Amino acid sequence: MFPRRELVKLFSTFLELDEDQFQGWVVNPKLRRNMEECLTQVSDTSDRFWAHYWHQHWQRQTSPLAREHLAAYLQEPAYWAAYHITRRFSKLNYGLADCFQIAIAQLDTVLKGFKPDCNSTLKGYARAIFNSTIKGILRQRQETDICSDWGLLRKLSQKRVTEALERQGFSPDTIVAYTLAWQGFNQLYVPEPGQGTRQLGRPDPETWSAIAQYYNRRCHTAAPPLDPVKDGKVLEQWLLKLAQAARSYLYPAFSSADQPVAEGDNRTIAETLPDTKKNTPLTEIISQEERQNRETQQSQMTAVLKQGIRKLNAQQQALLDYYYRQGYTQKAIAQALDTKQYTVSRQLNKIRKTLLSAIAQWSQDTLHISLDSDLLKQMSSTLEEWLTTYYTDMATETVPPEKAGDEQ
Repeated sequence: MFPRRELVKLFSTFLELDEDQFQGWVVNPKLRRNMEECLTQVSDTSDRFWAHYWHQHWQRQTSPLAREHLAAYLQEPAYWAAYHITRRFSKLNYGLADCFQIAIAQLDTVLKGFKPDCNSTLKGYARAIFNSTIKGILRQRQETDICSDWGLLRKLSQKRVTEALERQGFSPDTIVAYTLAWQGFNQLYVPEPGQGTRQLGRPDPETWSAIAQYYNRRCHTAAPPLDPVKDGKVLEQWLLKLAQAARSYLYPAFSSADQPVAEGDNRTIAETLPDTKKNTPLTEIISQEERQNRETQQSQMTAVLKQGIRKLNAQQQALLDYYYRQGYTQKAIAQALDTKQYTVSRQLNKIRKTLLSAIAQWSQDTLHISLDSDLLKQMSSTLEEWLTTYYTDMATETVPPEKAGDEQ
């Protein structure tokens, strides 16, 4: 995959993949024209400036094209997050294109969470979110794929049950009825000792009868009150629908941010958006002094963290490399080092606390910030993002020769 260099392309083109192979960059004409027009009014050619600029417009809802410009800009972080995960985990049932769509579907999460004054760069923040989201959803999907319907129902929480049914558009009364049926199933259908739940079979007739009795005893006190059921067959059909809803909820379909309006229509969704009367970008741009101050602070924070990592002992540095650059799970690290998983978890947390203390001290000394619990939580999130970006960049720079051609 060859990266984009030109500013207009960064904010107006979208990645095209065919069976996990990079095909090229597809231009969105409306976004291209909009960027070209903006550049006639503003001389700044920094992509970071324009990322902040469109992010401001997205926050203020002053341009319907802002989100699409940012979707184009974040194509590469989504690609590289997907690329490294699919190569680190060889047994995945999902390809590069699947993981890319999982990542880019988190665009709104990235835009809502990004804070220019706290996070390093939009690309860096996005890459951290994309990376963690892909891993989390793949774990969910693996569990969903290998579970029978009854095994999946045993693993759901009541919150997930409600969310899955709401996502499918079930009425409030139906959600109450299905949830009560699920509660009866969850309490009364208990696997035999030593029996796993993933491939759990259908309950026997006696269990269905007990679940129906459970439901009928409680249906009158539900809010709203429910009608009793004749037998367990009705509840079985409800629970199968619930399992299907849960799979759809845990395993959503992801669509390209630049997909066609309809089959046979060459226009994209972004191209159908109405033209808007934009304010002159000069009235909205971030001042040069403010941007330079932010970049200076980010550079100083990076230096503090790099120095903090150098002060760690060899074992601690190896742990960071295993976890963030090589993408090992804590369990895999424990096996590699012949230790316990909880020991690895504690050591990683200790390292993060050490680095967080270094950032906090620098913030107090340099920025004269008064620290509180909310700010420390925000700093912790920034640290996790920085570590992910820092070690991912190292991994990108050290791609084996036989794979390096894919990244050109």
